[in-house]
Amino acid sequence: MARAFLFVLDSFGIGGAPDAGRYGDEGADTFGHIEAECAAGRADIAGVRAGPLRIPHMRGLGLAHAAALAHGRPMPAEAPRGFFGAATEISNGKDTPSGHWEIAGLPARFDWGYFPDAEPAFPAELTGALIREGGLPGILGNRHASGTAILEQLGEEHIRTGRPICYTSVDSVIQIAAHESHFGLERLYALCAVARGLADRWRIGRVVARPFTGETAATFVRTPNRRDFATPPPEPTLLDRLEAEGRKVLAVGKIGDIFCHRGISSLRKASGNMAMFDAALSAMDEAGDGDLVFANFVDFDTEFGHRRDVAGYAAALEAFDARLPQALSRLRRGDMLVLTADHGCDPTYRGTDHTRERVPIVGAGPGLRPGSVGLRATCADIGETVAEHLGIAPGRHGASFRSGLAADA
Repeated sequence: MARAFLFVLDSFGIGGAPDAGRYGDEGADTFGHIEAECAAGRADIAGVRAGPLRIPHMRGLGLAHAAALAHGRPMPAEAPRGFFGAATEISNGKDTPSGHWEIAGLPARFDWGYFPDAEPAFPAELTGALIREGGLPGILGNRHASGTAILEQLGEEHIRTGRPICYTSVDSVIQIAAHESHFGLERLYALCAVARGLADRWRIGRVVARPFTGETAATFVRTPNRRDFATPPPEPTLLDRLEAEGRKVLAVGKIGDIFCHRGISSLRKASGNMAMFDAALSAMDEAGDGDLVFANFVDFDTEFGHRRDVAGYAAALEAFDARLPQALSRLRRGDMLVLTADHGCDPTYRGTDHTRERVPIVGAGPGLRPGSVGLRATCADIGETVAEHLGIAPGRHGASFRSGLAADA
C-alpha cells in the first residue's frame, strides 16, 4: 500500500492568479520576484547567501516549469525529474485555513468575515464581550497592524497595564499578543478560546495567540508557542476521510490547529523551518502503509513574507532545498511526495499581507512518471490525487491527476 507526504511551503506562491486583481494583488509573484531580486544582486546576506537563487533540487523536480505553466510562458528546456503543475485557488479568501482546506479537498466557497482597516477595527460589542468574559482591564491596538511593529509600539504599555494587544489584518483573523510571563501563556490561550467563541458571529476564520518575551521594545521577540484557534471545516476533509478508513495522518507544524485537530492521528511541532524539517523526516520514518504526513513550513510566511524580507526568504528557500534530498531518499516504491503552498506572500509587494497567487505542485515518487500534470482548476485536485494514491474514495470537490502519473501513462 502507498504512503503520501504533503509538504506546504507556507506562502510560496508562483503568481499568475486569474483573480489577483479582485484582491488588489495584480502582478504579485512570490517565487518570480524573489528570483529576480536575487539575480539582480539585491538579496545578498553577508556570510549567508549571495547572487542567483540556488534551489537546484526543487528546480530539478520542476518548480520553474510549474511557474511557467502558471503564467502561460514557454517551458524551460531541461526536462524535469519530477511531476509539476500549477493550481488555482478558488476559495473566497487568501488566508491560511482557506488554502489548507482546499489543498485537503475542501474549497472555502463561503464568504469569511473581515474587519475594516479603521481604528477601532473591532465592533464595540466584540471588544466589550472580550473584556468582560476575559476579565481584562481593557485592550490595546484594535486596528490593522504588522505583528512585529505593534509589539514595538505597544509591548511596554501591555506589560505596564496588563492589557493584551489585539489586532487584525486583511485576513479573517483576530490576533492577540501577550507576554508569556507578565500576562501568562495559559491565560493567553484561555483568552483566545473566549475570543474564538465570540468570533463565530462575525464569521472570523482564526484567532491567533501571539506570545512574546522581552522587557523593552528593543528586546521583544515572538516565541514558538503560537497557537491558532480556527473555525472547524464545514465538511469532511481529506484528513477526516483518511481517519474514517483507519489511516493515520501525521501532522507537522500548525496543521493540527488549522484543521481544529480533526482527522489528526499525531502532531509534531517545532520552532523554525529546519527543526520542522527534522520533525517531518521523523514523521516520514514513522508513517506506515496508507498513511499521510502533512507538514507546514510556516517561517516562509511569518518570518519573511509578511516582513517583506526578500533576502531572508531566499535564504530560507535555499536552506529548505538543501535538505530536500533527505526527504527524497526516504521514498520507497509506492510513495508520493508533493510540495505546494497555501497562498502567496510576495515580499516585494506593497503592504504586509498575503497575496493572491497560483501555487506550485511539484513532486516525485519511485515509479511515478515525471512531467506536467497541467494547470489545475482548484487546489482541491491535490487532495483528491492524494486520496486516489492512498486508495480511498474520492471527495465532492476536485479531480485527481494520479492516473497521469502512472509509469505506463
